[in-house]
Amino acid sequence: RAFPNEEIAQRRELAKQRHAGKMAASQGKEVSEKPPSENSSEGTGSAGDKKGEEQQLTDQMDVVTSKAAKQEADNKESFIAFARVFSGVVRRGQKIFVLGPKYDPAESLHKLSSQCSATDDLPLVPHMSCCTLENLYLLMGRELEELEEVPAGNVLGIGGLQDFVLKSATLSTSPACPPFTPLNFEATPIVRVAVEPKHPSDMPQLVRGMKLLNQADPCVQVLIQETGEHVLVTAGEVHLQRCLDDLKERFAKIEISVSAPIIPFRETITRPPKVDMVNEEIGKQQKVAVIHQTKEDQNRIPEGIQVDSDGLVTISTPNKQATLSVRALPLPEEVTRLLEENSDLIRTMEQLSTSLNEDKKAHEVNQKTMDKIKEFKQKLEQNLQGRKWRNAVDHIWSFGPRKCGPNILLHKFEGYKNSVWQCLENAEKEVSKYGDFDNSIVSGFQLATLSGPMCEEPLMGVCFTVEKWEMNKVGETLPTKSQDSGECGAVEHKESEDTVSPTSNCTVNTCGENEQSSQSVPKSLEKNSKNKGEVLLTDCYGPFSGQLIATMKEACRYALQAKPQRLMAAMYTCEIMATAEVLGRVYAVLSKREGRVLQEEMKEGTDVFIIKAVLPVAESFGFADEIRKRTSGLASPQLVFSHWEIISSDPFWVPTTEEEYLHFGEKADSENQARKYMNAVRKRKGLYVEEKIVEHAEKQRTLSRNK
Repeated sequence: RAFPNEEIAQRRELAKQRHAGKMAASQGKEVSEKPPSENSSEGTGSAGDKKGEEQQLTDQMDVVTSKAAKQEADNKESFIAFARVFSGVVRRGQKIFVLGPKYDPAESLHKLSSQCSATDDLPLVPHMSCCTLENLYLLMGRELEELEEVPAGNVLGIGGLQDFVLKSATLSTSPACPPFTPLNFEATPIVRVAVEPKHPSDMPQLVRGMKLLNQADPCVQVLIQETGEHVLVTAGEVHLQRCLDDLKERFAKIEISVSAPIIPFRETITRPPKVDMVNEEIGKQQKVAVIHQTKEDQNRIPEGIQVDSDGLVTISTPNKQATLSVRALPLPEEVTRLLEENSDLIRTMEQLSTSLNEDKKAHEVNQKTMDKIKEFKQKLEQNLQGRKWRNAVDHIWSFGPRKCGPNILLHKFEGYKNSVWQCLENAEKEVSKYGDFDNSIVSGFQLATLSGPMCEEPLMGVCFTVEKWEMNKVGETLPTKSQDSGECGAVEHKESEDTVSPTSNCTVNTCGENEQSSQSVPKSLEKNSKNKGEVLLTDCYGPFSGQLIATMKEACRYALQAKPQRLMAAMYTCEIMATAEVLGRVYAVLSKREGRVLQEEMKEGTDVFIIKAVLPVAESFGFADEIRKRTSGLASPQLVFSHWEIISSDPFWVPTTEEEYLHFGEKADSENQARKYMNAVRKRKGLYVEEKIVEHAEKQRTLSRNK
């Protein structure tokens, strides 16, 4: 037991008082029996006893303090790596290479010699470090038993790797060893919460605790969002609760506040439906004149933006120097799935293209990687068949969001030939009149796919086609350097205020080639621009590249809104084991939570049914507890993230046909699942939500006034 300091002090005082009482009593006896010469020695002896008692109490306090320190050291947790020896013998104190999952010996061996060891002074190599194996443990018993060496084929625990290994790594005495592939888990992190300490001064402990949790749990993700929030991404409700308990009790050891679970959604578009909400075939003869609705739809599109009947959106930059025409199309499900599965390969393609465009010496690409890229291109060509997808694969400009997502940007205008496949031809970026600003178009596409118009969620399965990109002469002659020199031009404009008309808002400085613009420019500015040999564009709307980014983003948004929009929900596959008596209750809970049963079969030799169903992640919170309560513990569900699924209902649906008016009424205020999800996300993000808070508001009349 560890005694606190106050209790030790109280015990010391009590011991002193008891000792003083004993000494006083014994002293009184010996005064009557012994001569005074001996009394002095007895008094000296009592003082010595007091000193001995104090020394004994001090020793006791030191022992208690050492026990408390030892207990605190025992309570301190340490990480032990779980490993298996594939070849050779692991010895305690051995110095060894730690190779991360992304380590590539082909890129690193030209910096190192194949005969080097971990004891040598080595240059800095990405995803590789050296460490000493401090402790080796046998993991088969109740306690950890230390070992000196472990031969091949055995499982062991290794201590002291917490500073070198994040989740998994390969240990080797040779840097030429290729690393093992990282562990793949069936459960995908999908549910996220924002975490913050209750007391702001505890933020360092929270950051340290989340770092330890990230190391300890291989399936959790820890990240910091752009807003500064610390976010935990977990596999489900039970996993989330376990991670939060570990964070509070083991790793951070502080009180934390947790937000409501953030459920991810995706936005997409579909083909126009052929039947209405009452399963009647849509035809012009059934349409009711809904004049107010068509007027509202027209008012949503601002002036200056043209939207054709087939969904082609034409929009100009604010300074009218460039015009874009963009169309949105839904991608086939096979293509969307293919893009999701090959996101790492798409990221590698982007890195190779970037190194080529920046005139860097291209990395020697592994032939295996090139074969994967070619195979990926062939699969895309096989899945994109038909008249509207003719030569679409060769015209792929970018993927998004973050240049590796499940959306595609195509270019179908003349004079531009660059694509994402230039890493296959090992060709540099082609120089054209669009070459200085094509990155602005791609950036606008990335922003548009990162946050859609419905509830600012990422897009999925959408193809944007740029069918026209026109640039005026000023836009064509404007080099990239003009963006950097815009500030310089503004300074010169300020210095020569005496010669410039005060009513002019923007000034265009050219090299004298354009006579019309050069007439409005003062001679001093014209002379300076000639000396620089550059084109200076000081525009009241900002840099031209920024205008292109904003215009492309708006064009993509309006092209998306011109098509039938849908939400996509994350889905769990749910496997439930239940007896025949409670099957009805299981189905009742599933149908209440928008679940759908896929398969039901009986386990041979038992009376247990195995039910396979899909369930939206948004409806899964409390599902396990509810199904256990309703079935008295006779049914147990297992939830694993499976896929994204389009919610069939239109979040913006209003009745337009006579049958829909008769069935749903004029207000159509029945519950719309997609609209409910969309409004919930918009409320969480602080966006405008179109809903009636008060309807038919009247003054309340009490009963006494009615009498």
